[in-house]
Amino acid sequence: MSKKELKFNSKAIHGGQQPEKGYGAVMPPIYQTSTYAQSTPGEHKGYEYSRVSNPTRTALENAVASLENGSYGMAFGSGMAAIDAAMKLLSPGDEVICTSDLYGGSYRLFKQVYEKYGIKFLFSGMLDMEELEAQITHNTKLVWLETPTNPMMNIIDIEAVAKVTQKHQVLLGVDNTFATPYLQRPLDLGADIVMHSATKYLAGHSDVVVGALVVKDEKLAEQLYFIQKSSGAICGPMDSFLTLRGIKTLHVRMQRHCENGEVIANFLKNHPNIDKVYWPGFEDHPNHKIAKQQMDGYGGMISFVPKGGDYAEAIKIVEKLEIFTLAESLGGVESLVGHPASMSHGSVPKEEREKNGVVDALIRLSVGIEDVDDLIADLEQALN
Repeated sequence: MSKKELKFNSKAIHGGQQPEKGYGAVMPPIYQTSTYAQSTPGEHKGYEYSRVSNPTRTALENAVASLENGSYGMAFGSGMAAIDAAMKLLSPGDEVICTSDLYGGSYRLFKQVYEKYGIKFLFSGMLDMEELEAQITHNTKLVWLETPTNPMMNIIDIEAVAKVTQKHQVLLGVDNTFATPYLQRPLDLGADIVMHSATKYLAGHSDVVVGALVVKDEKLAEQLYFIQKSSGAICGPMDSFLTLRGIKTLHVRMQRHCENGEVIANFLKNHPNIDKVYWPGFEDHPNHKIAKQQMDGYGGMISFVPKGGDYAEAIKIVEKLEIFTLAESLGGVESLVGHPASMSHGSVPKEEREKNGVVDALIRLSVGIEDVDDLIADLEQALN
């Protein structure tokens, strides 16, 4: 059987990988080198300088591309560096349409960095395809979306958006960080670019900062490889190795994240001190039918608002939690809690945040893989 034909659980371990040629090492060695010997100028064994490429990074890029059913992968120093590379496909005067509910770091990059260079960013809920199509002009070059969104867990129909972008010959990029390829594979649904903050679920152990892009189209890949080489925002060999090691347990971790997430989402929904819970697995969650159709599970990310809650109430709860660690980031084996308004979305103006539901009382959970009874007990003591 070809490794391209493997089912996901096997692909997480073997996809895009070959034993090392020199000594048959099963895990790719950490090639901690900046440069490579050449027999004569321009003649080498496939690698010349580690900004351009490195064997350990290549192994990671191949693994991520395999998981996403893509043909080409690029690994970067962070998720934001990966998004930055995608934005460098654009030119002054181009327009990008983004999901309204967007990670704060992406919003900051778009509005405070790239708008200065003449690139315009428009925002859309992307629930109404006619409304989305009406926003597209001859200057529109890219549609950028998250699904589930951060932090409101909104679900966007990737296939429906792809039909619109393909009709107008506009690129479609999807931030697949929350879902991971275990739950959702955007390239199969018509996306052109898939992005990951591999820091999160792919690496999975909160010990590395890495980003990735995956594409199918060769010409698009060549453009992105050129940007990667020229801008140099690559990840090092040790980070590549750690992320690759994390990927090998992605499937078993995601299974537990999903199981724990479902139990905790239902616990919160039935708790007397909770007003709203945002989790795509609920039948009354907006676009639940789309989530059920395009995802293989609902993940471990949950947001909620305490009853009668305000900023002070939210802060009291997050400070009182003990097993859920108050920290930036998500997707690690340990459970984390965040306060989006002051943490992940602090760079988004208050009016914009609240328009999209990111109120001061909103709390976001990244449910880890601990014993779920311990997690519920922790939430119970904090909420009561």
